[in-house]
Amino acid sequence: MKRYLAVERALRTAAPHELLDAVRAVLIEQYGAHDVELFMADYSLSVLQPVSVLPHTLEPVSVHNSPVGRAFGSQKPHRETGRDGRTCLHLPVSVRGDRLGVLSVTLPDGEATQQWESELADIADVLGHEVVVAERDTDLYLQARRKDRLTLAAEMQWQLLPGRACSRPEYELGAQLEPAYAIFGDNFDWSATADHLMLYVTNGMGEGIEASLLTNLAINALRNARRAGLPIADQAALADQAVYAHYRGRSYLSVLMFDFDLATGRATVVDAGSPQLLRLRDGSVERVEFDAQLPLGMFEETDYAAQDFRAEPGDRLVFVSDGVHDVASPRGEAYGEGALARAIHSTRLLPAAEVPRAILRELTGHRGEAMPDDDALVVCLDWHGRPRVD
Repeated sequence: MKRYLAVERALRTAAPHELLDAVRAVLIEQYGAHDVELFMADYSLSVLQPVSVLPHTLEPVSVHNSPVGRAFGSQKPHRETGRDGRTCLHLPVSVRGDRLGVLSVTLPDGEATQQWESELADIADVLGHEVVVAERDTDLYLQARRKDRLTLAAEMQWQLLPGRACSRPEYELGAQLEPAYAIFGDNFDWSATADHLMLYVTNGMGEGIEASLLTNLAINALRNARRAGLPIADQAALADQAVYAHYRGRSYLSVLMFDFDLATGRATVVDAGSPQLLRLRDGSVERVEFDAQLPLGMFEETDYAAQDFRAEPGDRLVFVSDGVHDVASPRGEAYGEGALARAIHSTRLLPAAEVPRAILRELTGHRGEAMPDDDALVVCLDWHGRPRVD
């Protein structure tokens, strides 16, 4: 316990850009570690980028077929024994289900690794929280997440997001956007309280900076209304007014909004545009349709009405933008609801955080080598429900 407290103290007192140096020094001192590396998941979730040396002189490792990637994908510690007898313990670095990367610690022997695995896993969790806080004051970890340069529009969109995953006893959430380094206007947002989860899935209009500016205005208008304690129908109405006041109907934004009651699974919904919802329940995939209402900002002072929906424990809800269900193959065939349903069914055993990336990989196979001409967004919500207290 004294060793753990020493590491925690070192992390909490380190300068934001020196977290890795601090954890490396104290793990060498307290645990006899031979080497310590931190890898951050890149925006496309395809590689894990080393933080140790910037600019990146160390090689990134694959998320799909590397020991570091196994720890990231499984979200469990993974041991790797080297020829020299040393053991490298790869530890997932996550914050409330949002997977940031992996901490790799090389120890002198396997026995020490087994003895300290749980303690070191807790240290990786503390490091994750410190990285999130440090990102307010340094670009170091954000730089480490990119294997290519982001477009300005993509930079704006990623900074707008709440994270890429979130978990609580009642639910698990995962989301991903493609093309990760050149996204335009698609977006997602969520916020939870003790009793509610609010989730927005948006399909932006246009391209480049204009699309990103439109989405930024709409999302911040929705957040402003949400933080004022307004119900989602009123949130939609106020965001609609904000977008219309600026664009006068020339640009508008589609959004699908949910307000879930965590105790019951009941939700109120506003469907204002093109994002779609598919539900996996008892092995069957079906599209859930709502009464379509006007996108935000299309006309002045649109009134929005909330509809009812209920999630049952065991439901998997998959939200997609039109850049998923409308994407065409080289022969001009739309991906469509049938192919999407098959993709949802084939990924049913994956955790929610893995599902969006897996579906988007299948989408890439359908599209072929052609460059995407629209954003593609997938959000997966696994609903567990709140356990009853007898």
